[in-house]
This record gives sequence, C-alpha cells and structure tokens, in this order.
Amino acid sequence: MPYANQPNVYITQLSEENVKYIIEDTDLSVANSLRRVFIAEVPTLAIDWVQIEANSSVLHDEFIAHRLGLIPLTCDDVVDKMHYSRDCTCDEFCTECAVQFNLHVRCDSEMTKPVTTRDLIPTNIPCRVVPVPSRQREDDSGEYCDNDDILLVKLRKGQELKLQAYARKGFAKEHAKWNPTCGVSFEYDPDNSLRHTFYPKPEEWPKSEHSELEEDGHEAPYDPNGKARKFFFNVETSGALTPGNIVLSGINILKRKLSDLQTQLNQEIAQQHDALMMN
Repeated sequence: MPYANQPNVYITQLSEENVKYIIEDTDLSVANSLRRVFIAEVPTLAIDWVQIEANSSVLHDEFIAHRLGLIPLTCDDVVDKMHYSRDCTCDEFCTECAVQFNLHVRCDSEMTKPVTTRDLIPTNIPCRVVPVPSRQREDDSGEYCDNDDILLVKLRKGQELKLQAYARKGFAKEHAKWNPTCGVSFEYDPDNSLRHTFYPKPEEWPKSEHSELEEDGHEAPYDPNGKARKFFFNVETSGALTPGNIVLSGINILKRKLSDLQTQLNQEIAQQHDALMMN
C-alpha cells in the first residue's frame, strides 16, 4: 500500500555535536514521533552494574554508582552488534552483551587527587567503547582541568577507590542514562501564522532563525486554513552516538514499529473475517 505522502528531507547543518535538517510534506504527528523515538528508543551503552571493592572517599557507594551510570560512552561501532542482556544466553556478563571497566585510584600525596573518567580502563584492549571526553582529549598532562574528563570524586591522602563496572545495552525508556541526545527540538511555524502560540507583545518576542519576515516584521498574518507541513529539526548528541547515526537509527526503529503494527492489524482483521465466516 503506498504512503499517503512522501516527505522530503534536506540537511542544512551536520557536525560532530548536532545535525539540523528540514522535513517537508509530512504531518505534525510524524515529526513528533521522530522526536520521541530519537530521545527514548535509540539504543546506546551505559554502565548498569557496579561492584565496589574499596571506597574510602567522601561519597557513598550508591552516589558513585549513579555518577558512573550517567557517563556517556562512545558506541557507534558496537551498539548494533551487541545483545540486550535479557536476550543473551550467558549467565551474567559476556563480550556479546557487556563491556567491562576497571577503576583503581589511591591518593598517596598531600595534594587532592581527582578521579575522572580517564581512570576507567576497559578490560578488552583495544576497546571502541570509551567515555566521551576521553576520546576528545589531546594532551597527556597530569593536571585536571574543568574542560577535560568527567570528574567522579576527589580523594585526599590515604583514600582509595577500587571498582568494576559493566556497561550494557539499553534505551531511555528504561532509564535516562541510555538517552543518546542532549536535546531534540523542532519548529514548524517560525512566524506564528497558525497562532498556536499567543504573543502578548509580538515585537518583544525573539525572532526565529527560520523566519521569513522582513526586518521590521514581528508576526505573520493569521492563516485560518494553514497546516503545519514543514518542520525544522535540531538533534544534539550526548556523544554516545554521532548525530547522523541517531537520526538513521531512529527512522529505522519507527519504520519497524509501524510495520509491526500493520502486521498485527492484518492478523486481527483476518481473525475477525474467519470468525464471521464461521458464523
């Protein structure tokens, strides 16, 4: 069965951090479905199980485990090849469903020692799953800076932190730590011609970057018969996946869900038809 419309997609900006594109000739429901899938159903890897052997820092075990879970991990090359832990045949963890990290830091000096994501060492070397800021670090200086790796905890002299962590595959419907995006937004009426937003003072409202008004214009005339058909998307990644991979993966997931829905509907219709024939 042919689709009711054939959307057109135009990529306007693509970088390592975000992708901006335009979708035309589709419905608001489709655009919002894409936004929700990008956020909640695109799978990534995140630390989901932590075994702490020694912790004499000021943070308790649960606090450190929570901070580890929120670290974004690069997984573009491996996430599609890995199994969900619930679908794997292993007893606990294996290379098919998990990535193991070890961390062991002890402070023996008078200076405070920061423990960062750089101290998370994957056991299978070489490993393509690493904390995001570590991949972008260029210098090898021992000093910690605010723009370097993610800080987990600081240790004083005599304090120690030793643990094992396992990253597993999941999606943000289960927990927000598997969210591959920092933000997904779209705009469909930059000049407010549909009046879906009420501007008490249009001249004080910031003008959209997609506005087609003149420089002295503030709001387009009301179009009572207008309909949203053009959507300006901006997808920003957390670093776990590239922006393009998020979009492509999300589209494939949405297509699969629609296909499954159509299959179920056809089965229901066939069962009802058979029941009517028997009667």
